[in-house]
Order: sequence, then structure tokens, then C-alpha cells
Amino acid sequence: LYVAFEEMRKRLLANADEKMQNEEEQKQFISNIVHDLKTPITAIKGYAEGVLDGVASDPEKRDSYLRTIVHKSNDMNALINELSLYTKIDLNRIPYNFTMIPARQFFDDSADEIGMDLKNQKIMFEFESDLSDDVRIIADKQQLERVIHNIVSNSVKYMGPKTEADPGRIEMRVSDVGDSVQVELRDNGIGIAPNDLPHIFDRLFRADSSRNSTTGGSGIGLSIVKKIVDDHGGSI
Repeated sequence: LYVAFEEMRKRLLANADEKMQNEEEQKQFISNIVHDLKTPITAIKGYAEGVLDGVASDPEKRDSYLRTIVHKSNDMNALINELSLYTKIDLNRIPYNFTMIPARQFFDDSADEIGMDLKNQKIMFEFESDLSDDVRIIADKQQLERVIHNIVSNSVKYMGPKTEADPGRIEMRVSDVGDSVQVELRDNGIGIAPNDLPHIFDRLFRADSSRNSTTGGSGIGLSIVKKIVDDHGGSI
């Protein structure tokens, strides 16, 4: 009887500790999201007031203000979409649509889209693929695209200052390695500190502990990436 009570006590203590940890994580999560939503909202409000108050009097300046408002609105929309997916991941309810897709065409199309986006941001993009036309993969195209774009987006956020002599550069290489397709992404950004590497897929973790608004991000992007890759039977 004593042993049974002692085991029960330990289980209750462990459950209580786990509950407290989850509550702390939720508080941190809410705090992070409030910060990441407040930043673009403050910018949108400031630029909108500038237009209304006549600060942006000439057409060129007004267009610049309006473009900034649209850009910040897109940032907010992306964050809200990420939060929606995060909730589904937490409940194991990602709506996957697995189909057999031609791998070469998928990655060629993905690379074309990424290349165009990066060109507009003055970032060089290099793409290599050794996939043959007959290679097929079972995947959810939309979620797989999310994985690639999320990682590329992180590269852009943490690219760091670049010059004409040393421009930003992102490389993507896709290889047929037998029973799977391997995707490698590389950049010449600021990199990740070795002591941060074990935690980059943890939910809410950000190597940028100051949560600098210039890099942004909710700290859940790479945890979403890992979940999607795991659910595809892959590894990252």
C-alpha cells in the first residue's frame, strides 16, 4: 500500500510540474505573439496617420507610405496564418492532402518562384537538381512548399548586412539519394551559434533573444517545418 501511494504521489507531482511548465510556455507564447503583432500594427497606424495628416504630401512619399502599410499588413497576415497552423499542429489536425507528385517538376517550379522573390530582394539564388523525370514522391504539395519557403524566409531574415562585392546568396540543391529525395539549403548569412543548434526546432525558441523587430518571427516557424517533415516520414 505504501509503495502504491508513493508511486501515485510521484505521478501527481510529475503531472503538476508538467502542467506548470505548459502554463509557462503558454504565457511566453502569448507574450511573443502580442509583441510580434504590436510591431506591424504600430507601423501601420503611424504611416496611416501620416497620410491622413498630410505628412506624405507629394505622390511619391504617399505611395511609399501606402506600400509600407501593405507590406506590414502582409506580415500580420502571414503571422496569423502561422498561428492558425500552429494551433492545428498542437491538436494534430493538419489537413494533409497526400498525392503522388513528380519531384523534378515540383522542385523546379518551387525554385523558379523562390528565385523571382529573391531577385526582387537583391539576393542571389542558385539551384541544382539531379532528379530524373521519373522520380515521384508522396507529399502534400502545399505543406512541402511551406517547408521550403519557411527555411528560405529564415535565411533572408538573418542574412545580415551585405555589399555589392559580397551580396546575399542562397543555394538550393536537390538530390535523388535512393529511397528518398534530399533537399539542401545553404546561405552566406550570419549563421547559427553552436549552442543554439540543438534548440532551433523547439517551439517558441529564437536565437535572437532580444526579439529584434527587424528580424521578426514568432519562434514557431521551424517547429512547424519539423512537424510537417516528420509527418511526411522524412528527417530534417
